[in-house]
Amino acid sequence: MPTRRLFALGSVAAAALLTACASGNFTYTVPQAPATPEGGSGWTDKPGWADEKFAVAAANPLATDAGYQVLKAGGSAIDAAVAVQMVLSLVEPQSSGIGGGAFLLHAKGREVTAWDGRETAPAAATEKLFLTAEGKPMAFYDAVVGGRSVGVPGTVRMLEQAHKAHGRLPWAQLIQPAITLAEQGFAVSPRLNTLLKSEQHLKKDPVAARYFYDVAGNPWPVGHVLKNPELAEVLRGIAARGSVALNEGPVAQAIVDKVTRHPGNAGQMTLADLSGYQPKRRAPLCHDLPVPAANKRYEVCGFPPPSSGAVAIGQILGILAQTPGAQLKPDASGLPTADWLYYYAEASRLAFADRGLYVADPDFVQPPAGSWMSLLQPAYLAERAKLIGAQSLKVAQPGTPGAVKTSWAPMPDQIEHGTSHISIVDAHGNALAMTTTIEDQFGARQMVKGFLLNNELTDFSFAPADAEGKPIANRVQPGKRPRSSMAPTLVFEKAADGTRGPLVMSGGSPGGALIIHYTAKTLHGVLNWGLTPQQAINLPNFGSVNGPTMLEEKKFAPATVQALRARGAEVREMNMTSGLQALVHTQIHGKPMWLGGADPRREGVVMGE
Repeated sequence: MPTRRLFALGSVAAAALLTACASGNFTYTVPQAPATPEGGSGWTDKPGWADEKFAVAAANPLATDAGYQVLKAGGSAIDAAVAVQMVLSLVEPQSSGIGGGAFLLHAKGREVTAWDGRETAPAAATEKLFLTAEGKPMAFYDAVVGGRSVGVPGTVRMLEQAHKAHGRLPWAQLIQPAITLAEQGFAVSPRLNTLLKSEQHLKKDPVAARYFYDVAGNPWPVGHVLKNPELAEVLRGIAARGSVALNEGPVAQAIVDKVTRHPGNAGQMTLADLSGYQPKRRAPLCHDLPVPAANKRYEVCGFPPPSSGAVAIGQILGILAQTPGAQLKPDASGLPTADWLYYYAEASRLAFADRGLYVADPDFVQPPAGSWMSLLQPAYLAERAKLIGAQSLKVAQPGTPGAVKTSWAPMPDQIEHGTSHISIVDAHGNALAMTTTIEDQFGARQMVKGFLLNNELTDFSFAPADAEGKPIANRVQPGKRPRSSMAPTLVFEKAADGTRGPLVMSGGSPGGALIIHYTAKTLHGVLNWGLTPQQAINLPNFGSVNGPTMLEEKKFAPATVQALRARGAEVREMNMTSGLQALVHTQIHGKPMWLGGADPRREGVVMGE
């Protein structure tokens, strides 16, 4: 059967494909640069894709191609994710990498597992980590830049464990694409060049300055072939010895030295922190999502705490379903109406109020009423929905899903950034959604052995308690995982007997706290409005984190903005750069197909067969 791929990556499509042998081994073929590079900012139309057997969606064409080659060689979704992540470490260093963490949601048929590779606070960290000598929270970038903000990285060790459980091809071969590209070089993309131009802190690290900029201090131009032999050497060690090559020995020592010897903002990481890091295998957070307009019911599975993504998305969509917004469709031009945006934003305020009070690392914080599902119970969501009236709540208060009120204080607003998303389905009945991060753009701006270190600890609350001394759930504690907004999501049909049906969707996005809105928008567009994943991704972005209603700038009519303001909402039009990837299973002319979408706001693409 001929492929239904709608995307052709210029000369990549013409590059020689891998050679597969009976043992399942493969040889990586270096793709050439795209014939028409995408813009590093702004909007580049994406066609949408359709594939029959397998598909991979990632944030950079070179990373997507590495995953595609692995799948074509018979690899599993996990195999492809390993290859994609290692290449992203090289070609999209501003967003994720081996110096960061990730959440991976994996489906083997209808069995779902959540693999937690989130970074942890060093054992020596205290809840005063981000307080000044006067006891006040530090300014954000005073905390970020240097060693203080670096968490113990978990991506590589998590992928290693997931591969042991679900891999089909040898681990070492999956690292080879990134090694080859690091040695032979890759073309600097428009987006990387643009972000380097605007970056204010990366040059402060002499190692990063030498790698990303020329001798005059200018970022390498688009198309410049950038080689990274140091990273190639680290990757060769990981290929040969696994995560121990990163978490122990010379590379680990280099990480510790970089963190603890920073001249103005040192951290507290030790070799024992690195060698002792362990990923966690968690139960996914799954909840029902009825879609009355389509007479369907779905089961949405997301990542449990320490991620707040699944809880917040489930609350937003669940509350919205119990408002008049549930029946509203886009307007004649395909845009969300002012009325629908009003109900969505009000639901968001309620969800983010709960998020700020309750969600943190479950190894340190007990969920309300003894279960995170208490926040998603239909009766509780119905109670919350009744708070939405004719005029905006402006700022919502947390609810009480159980009989016992919490002793926590709400976490103050704080900046969140970064990340990249990967969605993959293979030919063997496996699928995944993985969101991966080093947090802020270029992380802590500390480069070690060819890769950047994360600033993930700034996802903790800088203030450990409120003015009355009541502790904040997401405060810094040794060994704790910071709360995240990452929201890798898998959606299943719900059978008439209430059991989980086949997978229908994999999706997610980067974007800090706005990940929740970007992912929720795409889920609602596909499941409620019947859009293709590309159409849903293309919708303008919007949301509220329990403050102003945010609208993607230059995307909505003045009348829409005015209608929201007339109902009491403060409206801010702003840049909202999502990086969504999504795969949706459907029927085209009676034939099962995977439809793929990638965000026109970034450089991602989908490849498959």
